[in-house]
Amino acid sequence: MPEKANEMRYVSTRGSAPALGFEDAMLTGLARDGGLYLPDVWPQLAPADIADLSGVSYAQAAYRVMQPFAGADIPDKEFEEIVAAAYATFSHAAVTPLVEIAPGQWLLELFHGPTLAFKDIAMQLLGRLMDRALKRRKARATIVVATSGDTGGAAIEAFSGRESIEIFVLHPHGRVSDVQRRQMTTASADNVHNIAIQGSFDDCQALVKALFNDLERRDALSLAGVNSINWARIMAQSVYYFVAAVALGAPGRAVRFCVPTGNFGDIFAGYAASRMGLPIERLVIATNVNDILVRTLKTGRYAPERAVATSSPSMDIQISSNFERLIFEAAGRDAIRVRQLMDDLAGQGGFTLTDNELESMRALFAAESVNEEDVEGAIRDVARETGYVCDPHTAVGVAAARRRKSDGVPTVILATAHPAKFPEAVEAATGQRPDVPPRLEEMLGANERFSVLENDFDALAAFIEARA
Repeated sequence: MPEKANEMRYVSTRGSAPALGFEDAMLTGLARDGGLYLPDVWPQLAPADIADLSGVSYAQAAYRVMQPFAGADIPDKEFEEIVAAAYATFSHAAVTPLVEIAPGQWLLELFHGPTLAFKDIAMQLLGRLMDRALKRRKARATIVVATSGDTGGAAIEAFSGRESIEIFVLHPHGRVSDVQRRQMTTASADNVHNIAIQGSFDDCQALVKALFNDLERRDALSLAGVNSINWARIMAQSVYYFVAAVALGAPGRAVRFCVPTGNFGDIFAGYAASRMGLPIERLVIATNVNDILVRTLKTGRYAPERAVATSSPSMDIQISSNFERLIFEAAGRDAIRVRQLMDDLAGQGGFTLTDNELESMRALFAAESVNEEDVEGAIRDVARETGYVCDPHTAVGVAAARRRKSDGVPTVILATAHPAKFPEAVEAATGQRPDVPPRLEEMLGANERFSVLENDFDALAAFIEARA
């Protein structure tokens, strides 16, 4: 077990917001200077600490990996109990089981939580940690979250009915699957407000960032964010990299991870695990045709284009918020450099990385983009070869992984959602609709409740102020 730090401090990628302790960074979400929080020093797990994760429960492993990040902010015993309660909500005893689909190739199932998506792994913990912090402070918070599909349902499940929290969830109108939408809009708790924005996920995300950057409104509403801009989300997601790698022989051998990603949060959690000492041979960024991360890693030029709707809607993203965290690391934690690049993105529509920054990223990351035919083919081929049915986001990872030589390195593909959440895409590929779990079937029959708003900051602000 790593030695307990007295206090972990968190710094903004843009350098002009105050450094905060864990609890304050969690409740703040986006830093006041518009940056994202990272630990000022990466805690280290020695090889023996990593090896000792073998054979323990997921909750025990999670506590050991995350405890250094919480530092002195949460008493050890209480933190351990919160972690255990969060993962007791999962339907599989292993929480994140591995399934072999080909020699040397595994799927890491991350969809056994309440909303059948990987977002539950962080959100079930975050809901409990935020509730504890607010009650202890006798405070309230207004959560505003943008979702491309799964984050919204997971956030609502985690925060629904909590007395200290009002939650507003923005999704792009008509651009999430029916199942994803209903997982959000059938929530009946009075503290839940669903908003369908006439626009893309990038528009939703921009509105949320604009709210947080309006400091007067932010303070008046006590805004808190639970998107992957919130460090606690990244912290929680780093755990399953350790658990999977140890099951496949770490720290004695390195493991490759192939990660379907749009906003770069899930794969940045892998980077965090690597910085903590986990031997990762490569982190493969797997994207659909919205390939900004692939283009950036290839050319060094980050220039968003218009997002294209695909069968993997949670990845239909062109502005990957968490990429700022990697830039900060690749630039030697130079906050002035990060601010310059983010100003270029806002003012000129893009920026260019230096050769050194690009080389730093390429040392650990590779990237593959796959099209709709590749995705459908991957769902069909895996089903035919193994009988296993995967969702289109997982299929993006499968298709990307199959392009790369194994070289004897075990490859773990993150399976991010249950196939029942995307029945049309699965049926198109296999000819059969996936079985619907009972907890999902019950939700699909409930009445929906949501409001449609234009992509307009003032309209959104007025809507929230009237209800918060």
